[in-house]
Amino acid sequence: MAKDTQQPQPQQQHRPLDLDAIEAFVRIVELGSFTRAADAMQTTQAAVSLKLKRLEDRLGCRLIERTPRHVELSAHGAAFLDPARELLAVHQRTLATFAEQAERERERIAIGISDHVAGPDLPALIARMNAHDPGLVIEIRIGSSGDLLQAYDRRELDVAILRFSAGRSDGQVLSEEPLGWFAAPTWQHRAGEPLPIVTLAEPCGVRVVASQLLDQAGVPWREAFVGGGVAAVSAAVIAGLGVAALAPRMLPLGAVDVGARLGLPALPRLPVVLHSRVQGGRGREAVGVLGAAFGG
Repeated sequence: MAKDTQQPQPQQQHRPLDLDAIEAFVRIVELGSFTRAADAMQTTQAAVSLKLKRLEDRLGCRLIERTPRHVELSAHGAAFLDPARELLAVHQRTLATFAEQAERERERIAIGISDHVAGPDLPALIARMNAHDPGLVIEIRIGSSGDLLQAYDRRELDVAILRFSAGRSDGQVLSEEPLGWFAAPTWQHRAGEPLPIVTLAEPCGVRVVASQLLDQAGVPWREAFVGGGVAAVSAAVIAGLGVAALAPRMLPLGAVDVGARLGLPALPRLPVVLHSRVQGGRGREAVGVLGAAFGG
């Protein structure tokens, strides 16, 4: 190694080191070439040489001995190499920590959507919201209107879109949807037997409305299938297990309305209600997109 005859000079102690210059020094040492260091840093050889000179001027000593064929560390350069690497490592860890914190603090919105509302259009709805604001973190929970309303009241959800909210006046009605009595096209009711009903489990509000109307009309009925979601209920309908009270858009292709043929009581139009505590920011725009998707 070439002899280092230059001695460190007193410097202004409060003037910070240039991290770009330190990176240039480390790259030169590790790659053994100003040219390769410049390529790695996507800059020019002259820029790398200037960064190194500024660092050496700042430290008051020569760090690298230049020779026609290669570069060599001076004694001061060898002493500075490990601290230089540690400075760069601390810098990278600091940036990574900041990036992780920023990711945790990304604006997010928690949305509950009733299973009787979400339907087969849910993938398109999620895609629409993401296209509107790709940086917004969207959490979606599907469940019964009653469970989701309780979660909303516990502040576990920022937004809840429900089939209806009996006794509540704090929501915004987005639309009103008709319901019908649907069955498979080949399904036939056996005379003298209770009407087989395909339904969601309690506390489903649509189930309550449908059962009350059947009881008031004096129509005997029985549970034929209880599904954990509207998708399961729709599948049971198409499988021919019985009749379900559903909105037409919730059903797979092929189901038919058998209410008039069987003399079943007319089902009411039930509102789709939006509850939201989002007041501003990006979340408010997302709620607007969501509301427009379910608006009549």
